[in-house]
Amino acid sequence: MKNKEKYLTNFSEAKRKKATQKYNIIKPFILGEQSLSSISKSKGIALSTLYRWNKSYKEQGLKGLIYATRADKGTRKIEPKIIDEIERLALMNKRNSIATIHRKITNYCKENNFDIPSYKQIYSVIKAMPKSVIDFSHQGEKYYQNKYDLIQIRESSRPNEIWQADHTLLDIFILDQKGNINRPWLTIIMDDYSRAIAGYFLSFDAPNAQNTALTLHQAIWNKNDTNWPVCGIPEKFYTDHGSDFTSNHMEQVAIDLKINLMFSKVGVPRGRGKIERFFQTVNQTFLEQLPGYINNNDTPSNLIDFHNFEEKLRYFLIEDYNQKEHSAIHTTPISRWNSNHFFPNMPSSLEQLDLLLLEIPKSRKVHSDGIHFQGFRYSNTNLAAYVGEYVLIRYNPNDMAEIRVFYRDEFLCTAICPEIADYSIDIKDIQHARSQRRKHLKQNIASPSTTELIKEEKNCGYSPQETTKNVKKLKRYRND
Repeated sequence: MKNKEKYLTNFSEAKRKKATQKYNIIKPFILGEQSLSSISKSKGIALSTLYRWNKSYKEQGLKGLIYATRADKGTRKIEPKIIDEIERLALMNKRNSIATIHRKITNYCKENNFDIPSYKQIYSVIKAMPKSVIDFSHQGEKYYQNKYDLIQIRESSRPNEIWQADHTLLDIFILDQKGNINRPWLTIIMDDYSRAIAGYFLSFDAPNAQNTALTLHQAIWNKNDTNWPVCGIPEKFYTDHGSDFTSNHMEQVAIDLKINLMFSKVGVPRGRGKIERFFQTVNQTFLEQLPGYINNNDTPSNLIDFHNFEEKLRYFLIEDYNQKEHSAIHTTPISRWNSNHFFPNMPSSLEQLDLLLLEIPKSRKVHSDGIHFQGFRYSNTNLAAYVGEYVLIRYNPNDMAEIRVFYRDEFLCTAICPEIADYSIDIKDIQHARSQRRKHLKQNIASPSTTELIKEEKNCGYSPQETTKNVKKLKRYRND
């Protein structure tokens, strides 16, 4: 039987190898060095077989020595209706064993006057069914999509071309501001090209639009840290399809800054393997070393508080991960982001990012001494003309030293709190200081103000446990 295939590439490597072995056997005859009869005697191969090999080689070359596959190979001598019934039973219930299907097919054939197939034939029909079809029927559409659907892997060719964002509930228990045991959420924005962390946000609140917006605000604007130069407007912002990522404010800011928002398919959070791999790195190289990690079974007394954890996380992200060589890019994320003297595209002013800040829905009255908010007083000379008026404010909870003031939907000024302007104070510091102050009051200890308490903690590592009463002692004099 002649082969229908035209080229050697149509055959497997194993078949081509066997054909080469046949050629080497008849090669002495082709070169005129030996007769076919002598080759037959020395190799123990029938002379007729050698004649056939020689003829096939002359007519078709090496592919003529390849054994032709039977045209009916793989076909079964079973009625098509029986095959359909076997496949239907196999897909209908994953608990159907081959023995069960064989019994049902036997009854089916008797009822329809068909020849009964053997157990082996039924087995071969089921095993020949595509695994993907069986999984789709038994495991469902979502399982099929995750395992068999093609995904698009996005690769960027320069810094800030694509930023990825995602949330994760960290596998660690820590103490929140109220002293309760809780697990924090981490929001991350990563530069796809360099793997550098552009922004992050840590909170006990479930993922929401505000946290995502604040993370993007931090990622885009300049940082006050020379070791963290990542900033700028990304060309594409790739996220999942969560409601926090599809909020109106996010969309409006993206349109204004000319950011192309990209969302993964609803219910199919794939194609963002880099940032998901980063979360594994956080677990394996950072959280495992800390008390409270879920797999460590630590006692509650060993847990660290939110402030200590936040400091350790910042150090890990900025000083460790961003500065350590990445196995996939063979350099550090910061070095790759800074490659080729990259100059990021920045907003024309900070005002372009105001929609990403938190907005207080209730208007605030401008007093003669400024705006009162969160127990602090914020002032600006521009507020002098608006005493008695009501204004809206936006603020960044990670930096409570200033707020942005709006009057009748127009930006008015940035109001500063003189008491904490020289410090980087966030709202968690304020909540922590207030909590400590209440504890002092309950213990009937003269407590410093919230502002002073924050300053002392920032400068001297102040903690309430170290506070002691100043007890005056009677002076004693030595008699000369």
